[in-house]
Amino acid sequence: MQHEHVVVAEQTSAWHSYPPQQVLEAFRTNHGGLPQSEIKRRLEQYGANRLKPPKPQSNFIRFLLQFHNVLIYILLIASIMTAFLGHWVDSAVILGVVAINAIIGFVQEGKAEKALIAIRHMLSLNASVLRAGQRIQISAEELVPGDIVLLQSGDKVPADMRLLSCKNLRIEEAALTGESEAVEKSVQAVDAMTVIGDRLCMAYSGTLVVYGQGSGVVVATSDQTEIGRISQMIAQVDKLTSPLLRQMAIFGRWLTLAILLLAVGIFVYGLLLHDYPIGEMFMAAISMAIAAIPEGLPAIMTITLALGVQSMARRNAIVRHLPAVETLGAVTVICTDKTGTLTRNEMTVQTVILADAQIQVSGVGYAPQGNFSLHGQKILMTDYADMLDLLRAGLLCNDASVHQHEDAWVIHGDPTEGALITLAMKAELNPVLEHEALPRMDVVPFESEHRFMATLHHDHFGHSLIYVKGAPEEVLAMCSYQRSLGEDYRIETNFWYEKIHAVSASGQRILAIASRVVPTTQRTLRFVDVEADFTLLGLVGIIDPPREEAIAAIDKCHAAGIRVKMITGDHRITACTIGEKLGIGDGQNAITGLELDRLDDAQLRKVVAKIDIFARASPEHKLRLVTALQANGEIVAMTGDGVNDAPALKRADIGVAMGQKGTEVAKEAAEMVLTDDNFASITHAVEEGRTVYDNIRKTVVFIIPTSCGAAGILMLAIILGMALPITPVQILWVNMVTTVTLAISLSFERPESGAMLRPPHDPNTSILSGFLVWRIVFVALLMMGGGFALYSWETMQSSSIELSRTAVVNVLVMGQIVYLFNCRYLLASVISREGLLGNRFILISVGVLLMLQLAFTYLPVMQQLFGTTALDATAWGRVVVFSVFLFLAVEMEKYLIRRTGINDQ
Repeated sequence: MQHEHVVVAEQTSAWHSYPPQQVLEAFRTNHGGLPQSEIKRRLEQYGANRLKPPKPQSNFIRFLLQFHNVLIYILLIASIMTAFLGHWVDSAVILGVVAINAIIGFVQEGKAEKALIAIRHMLSLNASVLRAGQRIQISAEELVPGDIVLLQSGDKVPADMRLLSCKNLRIEEAALTGESEAVEKSVQAVDAMTVIGDRLCMAYSGTLVVYGQGSGVVVATSDQTEIGRISQMIAQVDKLTSPLLRQMAIFGRWLTLAILLLAVGIFVYGLLLHDYPIGEMFMAAISMAIAAIPEGLPAIMTITLALGVQSMARRNAIVRHLPAVETLGAVTVICTDKTGTLTRNEMTVQTVILADAQIQVSGVGYAPQGNFSLHGQKILMTDYADMLDLLRAGLLCNDASVHQHEDAWVIHGDPTEGALITLAMKAELNPVLEHEALPRMDVVPFESEHRFMATLHHDHFGHSLIYVKGAPEEVLAMCSYQRSLGEDYRIETNFWYEKIHAVSASGQRILAIASRVVPTTQRTLRFVDVEADFTLLGLVGIIDPPREEAIAAIDKCHAAGIRVKMITGDHRITACTIGEKLGIGDGQNAITGLELDRLDDAQLRKVVAKIDIFARASPEHKLRLVTALQANGEIVAMTGDGVNDAPALKRADIGVAMGQKGTEVAKEAAEMVLTDDNFASITHAVEEGRTVYDNIRKTVVFIIPTSCGAAGILMLAIILGMALPITPVQILWVNMVTTVTLAISLSFERPESGAMLRPPHDPNTSILSGFLVWRIVFVALLMMGGGFALYSWETMQSSSIELSRTAVVNVLVMGQIVYLFNCRYLLASVISREGLLGNRFILISVGVLLMLQLAFTYLPVMQQLFGTTALDATAWGRVVVFSVFLFLAVEMEKYLIRRTGINDQ
């Protein structure tokens, strides 16, 4: 019989829909707890109350995966070919580039499994339980289903529990559900289909008890808990590659194919038509392949991304995953949680309603800084004695405390009560002095059954009174009078309900506050004392306010063509109100989690294209929404700070976690962490991402023409039966040295004007647009033509082969130097002081390269190593003339394209 019940317990998950006694019977336990013999058996059956870690990937495998990239393969092929030709130094340099790239990736990405480790540590360390009628403290890992756990304020819930008793029990579930307020718990069963945020009879593992006491029976431990399910969801979520990596993989495959076809074609052509020796043609084909391979491109991409990481770190965004920098630039939709991300997660009183005035309160959070205003005009509290009575009542009928810790104001206790303390302090009421002047004698604590709190106070002059605060319906039922201009009048209930309805519509939570004078002899407080004859002092409207900087950041996102969607566990009306203030949605249309459950994937894809606010959402909903958006072709960023955000953070193209209030789980699941918890930092990150993407495109457009030009020179020479105009080692010199010195400087380019006024680039298109392909072909032809013309000229002048080759190398290098300035702006002219001198890194790199090139041309050791010789002034003159021609030709091409209205996207 015992085993039968355990089977039932294992198969059932909707314990919130069962009455307490039925749950106890299902787990074969009672209010006194399990006997020791049963505990041992269940521990063997269910295992320890800790999340089981998946088998980790070995460091060796993770390191090897860093090489799984087409362009890295190209680098390895280049290294092998170079070694085959006997140039071991060059081979070692290329291998060094590959190794550095792999190490950077290994270090940056090697911490991804910490998401699961962090979530396992969320279980509380100890638990207070009843076993065989005895109250004992045990490790939370020893808990088993059927255990009776006792909860009190400050405890972390050690397992998923069906509550058996509650006394003023309030649990903060923000990390699990997104709710900004502590939830009032009860023991009453709810419907089986109730969403997790409304299961008031349940306490979930990892949440925090902020007030009161309670007890419950454990219904799930370890991987069967809600946190366990989320942990499994994180493990099962597939991580997508970034748009940049997808595009570079495509580009790399096409480039590889083109290089192989060219090399094979030249090899076959030389053998069949010119009857060259096989060995000579093999070397020529390898030389052309080396010429066409942009060896430094992967390294430059990594450096550009790394510089983006550093720049973003200075703007409060820490990137854990290098490609995430660029991914932000491609983001088309940002899915964000409301609580703590768009809002402050700090309850704030914004409205005070008196019988004769409705007063607005400025300031946000728990800092006692703000003013009171009526009809837009600032008022003094000395002119509103009635309001001081209300604020004093809210301050004293209160169990929370607010104090300053370093530069921040922090709360201990219920957030709503903390908001009332801050409100009183804004009116210069001192909590310590007020409590001394009106010490508390007794209290009726807040409970969900009666939804109010009452306190009895005596002053030192023979006066006594009761303060009460709570749900408006409950408090209004107690009141016979209302306070107005220092006098008490018969209460006008309809007036107050109209005010409640109007302020509630703005998303504010309403509390009513009242008082009653009692005889001085009264020393205790009973329910009979709070049934009638109270005077209503007024109402307060409380809200978790939106961050002011978030509003401006969302406007910038909209201007940049990025849609912002709010996915929250809060109620529809609150979500719509906050959304309207932030500029998300229209303030009316929102979809709830229950409504989402009725939609299949195809219907959901249509809904997410239209709706921007999603309320009462669970982790599964957030994950479905992100997946649906991606199915629509969107590049999705997900911001969040709670445990409930982690699966969607991992599934999104880029996850953005909050660093201060965010859970470790969220931080470890995300690619980027905002150290200031500021949504506005995302705007800076998007701009940085777009800049990185632009700089990578500029780098590609800069590097490829030289490689293609050198390959073209070789191809022409082979076709015409001439000696090779440039040797493999000279090609490597051009490719590697110019990459290291010149191309890196493009990584330091700052955003071009209008970077945040254009829509995101289409991640499905090639990194090279038609315009950029044209630019590469155009410049490659200029490089090829100039290099081959100069080589032919020197040959006709009977110059040595060494001199001719040295001239070709210098033509390519000088051409790259001037073309570097052209590449600062892909379409705009650089013929200006800013265009030519605006990037000091370019000027430094040009100076370094000129010195290297002089050494390459004139140092005997370099001449011996690379087969070069000194050039005279006339040869340098021809090189300079070609360089100036190339620079002016590209600027003229830009001018003509600008006139046609073609953009660079």
